[in-house]
Amino acid sequence: MSAIDGENPLLKDLDFPPFDCIQADHVVPGVRALLNKAENELAELESNLEASWPKLVEPLEKLVDRLQVVWGAVNHLKAVKDTPQLRTAIEQIQPEKVRFDLKLGQSKPIYNAFKAIKESSDWDKLSDARKRIVESRIKEAVLNGVSLEDEKRDRFNKIEQELVKLSEKFEEHVLDATKKFEKLITVKKEIEGLPATALGLAAQTAVSKGHENASAENGPWVITLDDPSYMSVMQHAKNRDLRKQVYLARLTLASSGDLDNTGIIDQILKLRMEKAKLLGYHNYAELSMATKMATVAKAEELLEKLRAASWDAAVKDMEELKQFSRDQGALEADDLTHWDTTFWSERLRESKYEINEEELRPYFSLPKVMDGLFNLAKTLFGVVIEAADGLALVWNKDVKFYCVKDSSGSPIAYFYFDPYSRPSEKRGGAWMDEVIARSRVLSRDGASARLPVAHMVCNQMPPVGEKPSLMTFDEVETVFHEFGHALQHMLTKEDEGLVAGIRGIEWDAVELPSQFMENWCYHRDTLMSIAKHYENGESLPEDMYLKLLAARTFRAGTHSLSQIRYASIDLELHTKYVPGGSESVYDVDQSVSQKTLVFPPLPEDRFLCGFSHIFAGMYAAGFYSYKWAEVLSADAFSAFEDAGLNDIKAMKETGQKFRETILGLGGGKAPLDVFVEFRGREPSPEPLLRHNGLLPVSI
Repeated sequence: MSAIDGENPLLKDLDFPPFDCIQADHVVPGVRALLNKAENELAELESNLEASWPKLVEPLEKLVDRLQVVWGAVNHLKAVKDTPQLRTAIEQIQPEKVRFDLKLGQSKPIYNAFKAIKESSDWDKLSDARKRIVESRIKEAVLNGVSLEDEKRDRFNKIEQELVKLSEKFEEHVLDATKKFEKLITVKKEIEGLPATALGLAAQTAVSKGHENASAENGPWVITLDDPSYMSVMQHAKNRDLRKQVYLARLTLASSGDLDNTGIIDQILKLRMEKAKLLGYHNYAELSMATKMATVAKAEELLEKLRAASWDAAVKDMEELKQFSRDQGALEADDLTHWDTTFWSERLRESKYEINEEELRPYFSLPKVMDGLFNLAKTLFGVVIEAADGLALVWNKDVKFYCVKDSSGSPIAYFYFDPYSRPSEKRGGAWMDEVIARSRVLSRDGASARLPVAHMVCNQMPPVGEKPSLMTFDEVETVFHEFGHALQHMLTKEDEGLVAGIRGIEWDAVELPSQFMENWCYHRDTLMSIAKHYENGESLPEDMYLKLLAARTFRAGTHSLSQIRYASIDLELHTKYVPGGSESVYDVDQSVSQKTLVFPPLPEDRFLCGFSHIFAGMYAAGFYSYKWAEVLSADAFSAFEDAGLNDIKAMKETGQKFRETILGLGGGKAPLDVFVEFRGREPSPEPLLRHNGLLPVSI
């Protein structure tokens, strides 16, 4: 298809993005045409400005929406269906897109009009949501450099352009380095210990790399650094050398040669610091916290409280692991190192709880897990989720499309679900993002609000042969997590598009619904509804459920410290670190890790080179928010515990309240106020420590 405007799918006004028609050569002309249109609309808006809702906020929302949807779709394709051509196209048009965003963000007439609304006599009559929009627009304009003059503004804009480019490059290096590593194994002994599912995946990967006769039984097998492959080696491979090789490859990902992210990290940190200082902040963390619930001091205080509560438990975890490996006669028992801990943890877990991840897999087939998840959503929130494949175009045959309906059967939202790992074209990890936001102003029929649409993306093991995708329990938790994000976007009642769904919610509160949903994986009725053997339909045996429950707090101190390390290094790099000084980022990581890890990292640890969350994602000086929101989510779940998890009526009533507040209010109200409205009080860290088994036992 040519990229002539008339035929460009990016310029067609459709209900859902035309994912299967978008080609790389549509991107530059399509986005450029939308940018030109937006430029004209912005000029017109600025010349006819009135400080009123219909003359300022509504046209502003319309102005940015189309561009936002299209840019979102293009970047989504880069994340799930990456090609060199698409990269080049995005790289070419990105500076023009950033330039427009800055022009809009730094518009003095719009900034002044928002300030005039705030200072007007009508201010008190505005709804909470409208007040939040006005206040956040004023704050965002300042953070976008609206108050900077001439040279400072030019420098600020240059920094913004450069940061976008560097983040893109960082993520590309991670994907390319992941893609580059493949370990071909031809001797069965070398792959001993790997379960059948992992062998099947390794053989399937080998077939895709040209070894057409590869089989799970006889090989050859190809190991990659993609999560399903990497984790199966670390947990199950008896071959210590293989574990070491794969571990070190992942640990040093994107840290050498032409894919080395070290220089990019320093440049990013240097530019972020300069940007913060231009805006009058001491460091980038302060700038980041300007739009969050926490302050730097509050975030550090929470991390220290959790670190102190986790430390002794983590020390015990390590002693127990060493003793166990000795008891098992492990040759490496006196020299246990990083590529041994996951393997021996898995053996210890199996012996302690008689739980084997691989024995659990057959009980967690993707179709059954999704059925159980949708039933839970129906019980708690009164919504019905139905397959709607064919209604929207998708980017891969494995992508599912769903419609969410309310109790009367009317559609209220839609979402895409892309479950499987595709290491050659899709970035790792799991995420949720918006495709389209709910909006009254952008209503299709002028009567009801436009409905929200979400993406849910995971990277679990694909079906192998005739078997469905059989999931680890971790992967089950991941699906519940991402679905929690999607629910907040889809079940919003907010009609003001600028704060509907996940928009306008302070970043350290966005993980609340996602982490809240993970708790249900341990709820007996919910788990039993999803845990059905894929071949005979038998339920997970009761004793296995009890073991799974007991195993929930297994090595909780260690896992907690690991998250605290990531959050602490993130804050340290964005507060005290001086780029280009005597210390490298790796030195900082080593010193932070001394305080946050019982088992300090190796000298060659370069995990920062793959830390996309903070260098290519939205979590810069914000990784602490996982822990911050975990406090909120554990406390929110404790409302259901208080009401009675076996009392279906109480569960539905509490679920309805959760839907009306946490899921329904979106960014239209401050998250602390929303939490208090749901819980009746401010949050407490006690439920989180209790769930993790980290509360000191009172005697």
